[in-house]
Amino acid sequence: MTDHDHPLSGRRAADRRRRCAALIAAGALLPLPALTGCSNDERQASVSASQDIAPAPRGELKDGGTLRWAIDAMPGTLNAFQSDADATTARIAGAVLPSMFTLDANGRPQRNADYLDAADVSARDPKQVVTYKINPKARWSDGSAITAADFIAQWNALRGKNNAFWTARNAGYDRIGKVEQGAGAHEVKVTFARPYADWRSLFTPLYPRSVMGNADAFNEGAREQLKVGAGPFSVQKRDTEEGRVTLVRNPKWWGDRAKLKKIVLESLPGDKRAAALADGSVDVAAVDQIAAKRVASARRAASGAPSHEPGDGNAGPQGDGARADAKGVAAQNTVLRGYTIRKALEPAYTQLALNGSSGPLADDRVRRAVARALDRQVLADTVLKPLDLPSRPLGSHLLMAGQTGYEDHSDALGGQDTGAAKALLADAGWKSDGSDRQQAGQNAGAPAPGSDARYDGDPYGDESAGDGADDRGGYDDGADDRNPARPGHAGAPAAGDHGAGARPAAAEAPLSFTGAVGSEVQQSALLRQSASFYKQAAAGEKQAADGDTESAAYAKYRSYKKRAARALGAAEMIETGQAPHLPGSGGHPGARHAAAERSAAAAPQPAGDRTARVAAVKKNGRPLTLRFVVPDGAASAQLRTVGRRISEMLAKIGVQTSVQRVSDASYFQDHIASGDYDLALYSWPGTAYPATDARPIYAKPQPAPDGSLTVEQNYTRVGTDHIDQLFDQASSELDEGSARTLVAQADARIWAAAGSIPLYQRPELVATKKTLANVGAFGFATPRFQDIGYTG
Repeated sequence: MTDHDHPLSGRRAADRRRRCAALIAAGALLPLPALTGCSNDERQASVSASQDIAPAPRGELKDGGTLRWAIDAMPGTLNAFQSDADATTARIAGAVLPSMFTLDANGRPQRNADYLDAADVSARDPKQVVTYKINPKARWSDGSAITAADFIAQWNALRGKNNAFWTARNAGYDRIGKVEQGAGAHEVKVTFARPYADWRSLFTPLYPRSVMGNADAFNEGAREQLKVGAGPFSVQKRDTEEGRVTLVRNPKWWGDRAKLKKIVLESLPGDKRAAALADGSVDVAAVDQIAAKRVASARRAASGAPSHEPGDGNAGPQGDGARADAKGVAAQNTVLRGYTIRKALEPAYTQLALNGSSGPLADDRVRRAVARALDRQVLADTVLKPLDLPSRPLGSHLLMAGQTGYEDHSDALGGQDTGAAKALLADAGWKSDGSDRQQAGQNAGAPAPGSDARYDGDPYGDESAGDGADDRGGYDDGADDRNPARPGHAGAPAAGDHGAGARPAAAEAPLSFTGAVGSEVQQSALLRQSASFYKQAAAGEKQAADGDTESAAYAKYRSYKKRAARALGAAEMIETGQAPHLPGSGGHPGARHAAAERSAAAAPQPAGDRTARVAAVKKNGRPLTLRFVVPDGAASAQLRTVGRRISEMLAKIGVQTSVQRVSDASYFQDHIASGDYDLALYSWPGTAYPATDARPIYAKPQPAPDGSLTVEQNYTRVGTDHIDQLFDQASSELDEGSARTLVAQADARIWAAAGSIPLYQRPELVATKKTLANVGAFGFATPRFQDIGYTG
């Protein structure tokens, strides 16, 4: 997955680091075949939307066993407070180090009785004092007791006063005035110089003073190994060459003995996880929708569920090779039937970011118009409905649905209202003169901006929600002035006389020799990418068919295979300059250049999929065109589908979008963080501590001495003094009800500023062995690693 990362442990520690490397995708949910046809036991296994972990009492679990858990990459460090700490760092820390507070399924902090007998605010005046009473049994793996000295060392390392410690953050620790031993050896008193509402976030994870008391140990020693821990597991080995981190039971652990003997965290990229599941070499893995469907298909085949989709009469594969392939697929299906898919709403949300630093979006009226053009329910349905997850737009920037204090504050901005959006644009000077009823570069008679037009021959079939082939449906790829219209050229000639389905002959001046850039090249690339997606989907359905040529899976395999061929053929027609009604068509370079500046020619559209033509709004004679930057990796397909839907919605108010597809690797650093975009889609994790964790995301950018802006993590560059004040007040308010009120007020003001529009909570899909319990889609909850185990 591109967002690649679904932290399953140390949730709060992971939150801030993930903010520094924004989650750039909404999940690798390739929108071709949907996750449907689940067997009855799978539907019954789907529990609440917030968590799905197959809960079981410890008494029902076997003692022993090894768990192989897929991770995206080896951790850059084992020190959770360094800048290159990642989700795997947090997962390891959650298993081997103390956590003073953990989170429940609704994101509420809970005192961890394994380490604390009590933790309370013992004084408010004249200073806030928090008193911790350490469980007397709590000990480090070297046998030494956990004491105030460990708390003191961590405060000194993280408070931001000693530059020898290369820390990534000091939020909260910088508010502490003093840490000292209390009435006894097991009591710690923390006195705050400034009140801090999120005090429960501190000292999690807690490192031993041997790490925190020495800058070299902090900076270098804890990167590679953790010699001393205090959790149900200990780090046995970090093998960079093999890509594994091995955790074993901690013999000094005083709490409930870990059910598993060993946990092996194995580096396994997302695109290799389906194969790993098929050969049974992994026990737990976060997966995309395609891999999840593969598991569901294998179990459906075993249940004998009848097919409701007829094949196309093809006899199917023949011969010894085909029979061997069928046996291999059958063997894989047998293995896959040993897995189930755990699914929930991840505590993370996908947003539309509007860059308010310059250009049209610097005007809050334009931003609000864009926001009010969006039907967020449709966008949520696009992602969540195929997974049978609750499909609700998220109504808060600061809290996830189900968290205490969650309220929908989107009414501070207003819901979808095309008329209101147009009025806001007109008030900002962007008006339609009615004379231009197509996107820049479209010819008269072409579909309206944002419509879901298809090419003659319908190379994409009926996948109206699909990515790849039809990905540019709402985008004007030539509207960014990099491929200006060339005057004086005629339109495309009539269709050629080559036979239907025949490979086109080479044109007099093929696309590759015309020096064409922009829409011709990009459209061809999109078609070829679509063909690749359909081929992948076809391969998956062929495997799912398991040799049964009368099955629904085999019918889908044939359908996807045909669509791949059509998309590839359409790409070749563009490249050879002989595609009628397509960019690049025509018998000479001039005609092809003219065609390159037009969107796809009008074609019959399915009922209910027509978009009324809307004139582009203009100001001083220039149309309102917003550059929409999206990642182009295969794992970002779902994100691009959402982007296409958004473009269609904006077209209805006369706003054009010009898509720029960039590599996943450069998307965040080169575009989001640097502010090189108008519109973008990326995700933020939820948090139990919004007053602390969310402030840098929405803080008003401040001028730096060199004239630049210090934006912290506010990549939309939209903020107000009022929002900052509300965050400051909330972070210092010790009354929880009053603090929630202040957070709610801040959220309403963020909505009104219209720099960030939450769309939906992301889906979390995790494949686990059917015999595993207390592991899967954790949601907000902190895993109890000692309770994970096998039932059979």
